[in-house]
Amino acid sequence: MKLNETHQSTTNTLRGRGYETLAMTGTLMALSQLTAGAAPAEQSTDSDADGTADTLPELIVQGDKEETLYKPEKLKTGKYSVPLLDVPQTVNVVTEDVIREQGASSLRDVLKNVPGISIQAGEGGVPPGDNLSIRGFNARTDLFVDGVRDFGGYSRDPFNIEQVEVTKGPSSTNAGRGSTGGSINLSSKTPHLGNESSILLGGGTASYGRATIDVNQEISAIENAAFRMNAMLHTQDTAGRDQVTQDRWGIAPSIAFGLGTDTRLTLSYFHLEQDNVPDYGIPWLDDGPSPVDDENWYGLLGRDFEETQTDIFTAIFEHDFNEDLSIRNLSRYGRNHLDLSVTAPRFNDPAVAGSEIRRTDWKNRDQTDTILSNQTDLTYKFRTGTVEHELIGSMELSREESENKIREDLNAASLPDADLYDPSPYGYSADLAYTGEVREATADTVAFSLFDTVKLNEQWILSGGLRWESFNVDYKERASDADGGGTTSLSRSDEMLSYRAAVNYKPRENGSIYLGYGTSFNPSAEGLTLSDSETSSANVNTDPEENRTIELGTKWDLLDDRLLVNAAIFRTDKINARTSDPTDAAEIIVLDGEQRVQGFEAGFTGLLTDQWRVLGGYTYLDGEITSSQDASEVGVGLSNTPTHSFNLWTVYDLPKGFQVGLGANYVGARTSSTNVARMRTADSYVTLDALVGYQMNENVSLRLNVYNLADQDYIDRVGGGHYIPGAGRSATLTAEITF
Repeated sequence: MKLNETHQSTTNTLRGRGYETLAMTGTLMALSQLTAGAAPAEQSTDSDADGTADTLPELIVQGDKEETLYKPEKLKTGKYSVPLLDVPQTVNVVTEDVIREQGASSLRDVLKNVPGISIQAGEGGVPPGDNLSIRGFNARTDLFVDGVRDFGGYSRDPFNIEQVEVTKGPSSTNAGRGSTGGSINLSSKTPHLGNESSILLGGGTASYGRATIDVNQEISAIENAAFRMNAMLHTQDTAGRDQVTQDRWGIAPSIAFGLGTDTRLTLSYFHLEQDNVPDYGIPWLDDGPSPVDDENWYGLLGRDFEETQTDIFTAIFEHDFNEDLSIRNLSRYGRNHLDLSVTAPRFNDPAVAGSEIRRTDWKNRDQTDTILSNQTDLTYKFRTGTVEHELIGSMELSREESENKIREDLNAASLPDADLYDPSPYGYSADLAYTGEVREATADTVAFSLFDTVKLNEQWILSGGLRWESFNVDYKERASDADGGGTTSLSRSDEMLSYRAAVNYKPRENGSIYLGYGTSFNPSAEGLTLSDSETSSANVNTDPEENRTIELGTKWDLLDDRLLVNAAIFRTDKINARTSDPTDAAEIIVLDGEQRVQGFEAGFTGLLTDQWRVLGGYTYLDGEITSSQDASEVGVGLSNTPTHSFNLWTVYDLPKGFQVGLGANYVGARTSSTNVARMRTADSYVTLDALVGYQMNENVSLRLNVYNLADQDYIDRVGGGHYIPGAGRSATLTAEITF
């Protein structure tokens, strides 16, 4: 199969739409000036006689309590029924307000607001999507959408996200397998009563163009029903990186019935298509980063591409039998197709700084992942004497399937090397053909969980939960036609019991002090692969790794409940990490290692004054391998785990409709590996972002965002054989219309 022209044609089409968006932005600005009568409209805040803004209206959402900007009252995940103040573990929430103000256009952009998360480069065949670690532990499979495990390797766009919730610490009780360092839940936008719409049109440097629309409309012909439509078109080059482009579009319609009644039904569909030129960055030298321009890209335009398509169908049924008893059922079918061809640049001789770069380390996938999931939650509130209980029983059934068809490049013998200092992406055209090798996996999960929140009195709350999970994986690997086409079949079944318990003391109504303990598990088939190789971490005979965490923390609602502050100390232990003896090539993987991450985290989010809002946090991580069969690893820090990380985003509303904002991100030094012989270090860095906004009138506003204000050179993502530089300085101008 030859690499056809579809990829380039699709890219040109999408990027053409992006440039049309730029023209639309200019048109909108002109119309906005006419609408405003070329004079600034009065700001929607009250003002004193001297023109100083006095009050900023609080953002009101449906619920039992008013919520201020940046500060949600509760999490959207059903396993946490108490207010965020009383959740006995560290949880970071990034709301839609922050996403909109920052002009965030990817999940990676959103997660810059959460300390303790490190973004990783694609490595070992892992696709260059949303690969990350939380508190030092890999979390690539710990992403959820509305409480259901997400799937596939792709980069997520926040156009249909209401808020992002990052729960820290092992939590298999809530999330199932994995979640060693924590898990991330993306809460989707859903219909609500009331009519409102918004359109965002943006243009900027690095060929940036973006358009989104969010329309919520009550259905007049059906009582208590509403329809919502979110859509997005995006095109962008990566500032400071040659050739790397992103082109995507998405649509997410949803409809809800019975809003505001005892029985509710929500139906939704999500579709996202992407056509990107992927980035595997720059190869490491033996002693660190290469002495080259960060713009250098070592791929081949005649072979490197990344196309994804994601479709998610969801039905949520909810019924309140009475004020104490309710049921919620979520059914979902999802499918992700990844068509990937990417060059991983490697030195012919990494010890020689001037060596040429070989392009024979090539990663490719034609992979389809699907999930069929059903979750049922039953909530029952009752009393035993003066003690209040909130009991949540859950059942989860899911089937995940994955198929990866392997290809070869028939023209590989003529692959050109790349000059380290001046690589050329031209002069080569791949000829891709399927080898007949196919890797398939089917995973069935059955899980039951029970949670109870016990309110003893106004000061003391006890909470706990158990989850029993059966995880069964059937894996087949068909050899290539050249190797005879034989099939290897492997199966593994794991039954895992996880638990969590916490005590929460509330010295005052607006504060809490908690002590929590929880567990999680990492089965060998966590990534839906199995191997009969005794030296593979996915060995079919290896039991799950076990993780334990303890956390002591406090949370306080301050300034009339408009600002939430939190702090915690914690320790997570992987008590039986996979390890092998490096001096024996035939040594099997055994569960005889230990890893530990301990540290401190503090954060704040909400309003300091009616005009001044903030979001920020700091995390200190001390991670190391405390036991290993490889003696050289003992005492070595965990890879991609910065000791210090800090983030701040703050916006201030000025008189006459203006606003200014500033963001700062600090990430400490990180290493690429725990193997001392192959360990490289990425230096610490600080980046600054800025915002200037103007409310033209009640319905039209403008925002200018500048990213990496100082044009800082830094390593954004760390891999074992390569690293990806961070984007250079860029700017976007966005016009927003609400009506």
